[in-house]
Amino acid sequence: MLLSGLCLLHCLTLPLIVAGLPLLAGFSDSHMHLQVLLVVVPLSVVALALGYRRHRNAMIVWAGFAGLLILFIGATVVHDHLGETADRVVAITGSIVLAVTHYLNSTRGPLQAMHGEQED
Repeated sequence: MLLSGLCLLHCLTLPLIVAGLPLLAGFSDSHMHLQVLLVVVPLSVVALALGYRRHRNAMIVWAGFAGLLILFIGATVVHDHLGETADRVVAITGSIVLAVTHYLNSTRGPLQAMHGEQED
């Protein structure tokens, strides 16, 4: 029960925190997206794996990896070649995709994944 609660807390709060991180970039001279990815990627992979064990919905996992890929591209290619504004737009987009995915990952149960029904 405790681990389930911690997983839910992570799934709901971490994406919101990550979504707000680009706003802090104005206060820092260094590029911190790569450092944030070092924390976000492992935590997200664990959360997606735990959620998949419960709901068996591969589309949620693929959406999570798409969000992580968007974040990675934003932190590397976009930042280096398209500038700070494009970097922020891509980072926010990836964060929103990842936040929605974590929400779905934490709220879907076995019946919803198999039959599209809601659990009682």
